[in-house]
Amino acid sequence: MKSDIEIARECKLEKIKQIATGIGIPREEVLNYGKYIAKIPLELIDEEKVKNSNLILVTAITPTKAGIGKTTVSIGLALGLNKIGKKAVVALREPSLGPCFGMKGGAAGGGYAQVLPMENINLHFTGDFHAITSAHNMITALLDNYIFQNRATNCGLKEILWKRVIDINDRGLRKIITGLGGGPNGIPTESGFDITPASEIMAILCLASDLEDLRRRIENILIGYNYDGTPCTVKDLGIAGAITVLLKDAINPNIVQTTENTAAFVHGCPFANIAHGCNSIIATKMAMTYGDFVVTEAGFGADLGAEKFFNIKCRKAGVTPKLTIIVATAQGLKMHGGVAIQDIKQPNRDGLIKGFENLDKHIDNMQSFGQNVMVAFNRYAFDTDDEVKLIEEHCNNRGIKFVVNNAFMEGGSGAVELANAVISEIENKPSKEMDFTYTDLDDIKTKIKKVAFNIYGASSVTFSDKANKMIKHIEELGIGNYPVCIAKTQYSFSADPKAYGVVKNFELKINDIVINNGAEFIVAIAGEIMRMPGLPKVPQANFINIVDGKIEGLS
Repeated sequence: MKSDIEIARECKLEKIKQIATGIGIPREEVLNYGKYIAKIPLELIDEEKVKNSNLILVTAITPTKAGIGKTTVSIGLALGLNKIGKKAVVALREPSLGPCFGMKGGAAGGGYAQVLPMENINLHFTGDFHAITSAHNMITALLDNYIFQNRATNCGLKEILWKRVIDINDRGLRKIITGLGGGPNGIPTESGFDITPASEIMAILCLASDLEDLRRRIENILIGYNYDGTPCTVKDLGIAGAITVLLKDAINPNIVQTTENTAAFVHGCPFANIAHGCNSIIATKMAMTYGDFVVTEAGFGADLGAEKFFNIKCRKAGVTPKLTIIVATAQGLKMHGGVAIQDIKQPNRDGLIKGFENLDKHIDNMQSFGQNVMVAFNRYAFDTDDEVKLIEEHCNNRGIKFVVNNAFMEGGSGAVELANAVISEIENKPSKEMDFTYTDLDDIKTKIKKVAFNIYGASSVTFSDKANKMIKHIEELGIGNYPVCIAKTQYSFSADPKAYGVVKNFELKINDIVINNGAEFIVAIAGEIMRMPGLPKVPQANFINIVDGKIEGLS
C-alpha cells in the first residue's frame, strides 16, 4: 500500500475554478489562492437551497489512539455518492499544525479518500489559523497596552481572563510571566498560551453567520473584570473593528477537491474536547447551497462532537441532518471491550462482543436526538470475515443498517455500497426533527446534568465551589440561555481517560466554568483538560522533511 502522500501526488488535480463551477459557483466569484485552492464569498449562501439539501453527519464510537477514520469515511462517502450520480459535497475542519507535527502527521483523510492538495491543507493552507492567532493575540496586546497606559489611573483591570494562543504544541508556554524587565516593558503579569483551535476566536468564526455577526460576537468577548467587578469586553476597548479586519478573509470558506475531484469545503477547526468540534456554519451552508447531499463530520466520539454538533451548531444554524453515520473499527471495539491495545489487531471474539456496549450507547444517544443511524465499518487488512459478520449481525439485530467502507483502499468505488445505503435510508427513513438534550430555558446546571445523565450515563453531577460561583455569576449576567459545551477527555464517556467501554455509576465533577460570551456558549470543565497539548516522546515532526523539493512525513 502506498503512503497517503504518494497517493496524493499521483492524483491529477483540476484547476479549482473548474471544481467550483462544476457545482454551480460562478467563475468570477472564485477567489484563487493558487491553482488548486480558493475561497468563496460567504454572500453566495442561499438559505432556500440550504433547506432543500440533504445533510449527513459522520461521527464515531469513542476514539482510541489507534484511530477510527471519520474523515476518511466522510470523504469516501462523498466520492461514493458522486460515483452513483449524486451531486455531493464534503465539508470538513482544517487540520491544526499542533497535532500534525505532534501525533498525527496530517488530517486530510487517508489512502484514496483524501482532500487535496494535502500538503497545503495540512500546513499553512489559506492562512486562516494565522489570522485567528493574530486576531486573538492582537486583543491581548491591545489589552496589555490599555493596562500599561492606565497604570496610574483607576481604569485598570482587577482580573484578566484573556491569554494568548499559538498553533503549536508547546507545554512550556502553558503558564508564563509577561512584562519582565520593568519600565517600558510592561507590567509583570501571569499569563499563558492555549493552542489556536482552543481560541474563542476560532469558536466564534465557526458559529458566525456573516461579517456583521462576527463583529458583534467579537465585541462581546469577555476579557476580564474591572475593579468595580463589572465585565470588561472587547467592545469596551473599542477595538472590535480592528480585530474583525484581521478576519475579513478568513471568514470566507475554503474550497479544495478530493482524490477524485469532488468539491470539498475545509474551514475552521475548534477541538471537540474543549470546544464544539465542528467546521464553520458558513462552510456547511455553502456546501448545502451547492450540493444536493452534504457530508460533514464532528470531532472525536459521538458523545463529544455529535452532541455539540446537535445541541450547539444545529440549534444556532437551524439545520438538521437527514442521517447520522457512526464509524466503528474492530480494533476500537475490542479496546473498549477490555482488550489491551497491543493485542487489538488479533482476533478476540469475546472482546469484540463486549465492545458492542460502546457502540450501542452511541447509537442510543444519536437516536435520542431523533436521528436515523447507520454504522459504517472501517475495515483493516487484519480484520477477519468472522469479526465483520459478527458486528453486522449485532447491528442487524438492533435494526441498524451496517455497511463496510473500503474507500481507503478503493476510493469512490469502495464506498458505492455505503452511498447506496445512505440514499436508501434518507429516502425511506429520514431523521425526525431535532430533539435537543435540553432547552434554552433550562438553567446551566440542568443543561449540564441532562448531557451528563442522558449522553454520558453519569449517575451524579457535582460542582466545585468555583463552578458554583461562576454559575451564579452567569445568572447575574443574564446569559443562562446559552448552550453548554462540556470539556472533557475524548477517550471515555466519563472524565477518566482510562475508563473505556461504557462507564456506569460514575460521578461527573465540574471543576470550573468558563464564559465564552462571544461564541455564546458556556464551557463546563470536567476532569483535567489541557488547552495547550504537549508533544509525545517522538513527535511526528521527527519524520517530516523536504527532499528534492518534495515533502515527506505527512499522512
